[in-house]
Amino acid sequence: MISFRKPDADAIDAFLARENRLALTCPAKMGEAGKTPAGYRLDHTRIELGRGRACFQAAREALENWRQFPAWVTVGRPSDEPHNGMPKVGNPVAIVARSLGLWWLNACRIVELVDEDGPIKRFGLTVGTLPCHAGRGQERFFVEWHRATDAVHFDVLALSRPHGPLVWIGYPWFRHVQRRFHRDSAKVMQREAIVNSA
Repeated sequence: MISFRKPDADAIDAFLARENRLALTCPAKMGEAGKTPAGYRLDHTRIELGRGRACFQAAREALENWRQFPAWVTVGRPSDEPHNGMPKVGNPVAIVARSLGLWWLNACRIVELVDEDGPIKRFGLTVGTLPCHAGRGQERFFVEWHRATDAVHFDVLALSRPHGPLVWIGYPWFRHVQRRFHRDSAKVMQREAIVNSA
């Protein structure tokens, strides 16, 4: 959904209530059988955030509270959902991005939540697109702590293709925005890890 004004909380609530009744537009699991489905692109961004437990905890808290997004992107969640609570599979999320002087409202649903302990401690979530989204696909956000090396990484994996004639026409712009988002998100997570683990 495109708007000249930033959507308010009521508009986001109505948008998510409508979209969350619909099926995902990319039902296949990302990375299934190690193949990228025909017509989709796979993008991978990985960056070291720092070292140690405190760094991992700071990065995890940032993901839990949807703070991995750069300033030009905001997250809308249903008003009756606790905004300081753990993300839950099945919950809808609105991604609101400002680009080309317009507000782009995109609907997603959390399709996977991972919280693993072991030699590699990992926390993350995957969102899948709903029909009112500029793209089709899934995006996975992980933070990982490799205990053997003490290194903490932020990892984004995105499987996508344009959705709708306007986005297909502007495909180079769509790709530019995706790459910018991943770069900016990595910088945000580096800052979150540094500031909140000090």
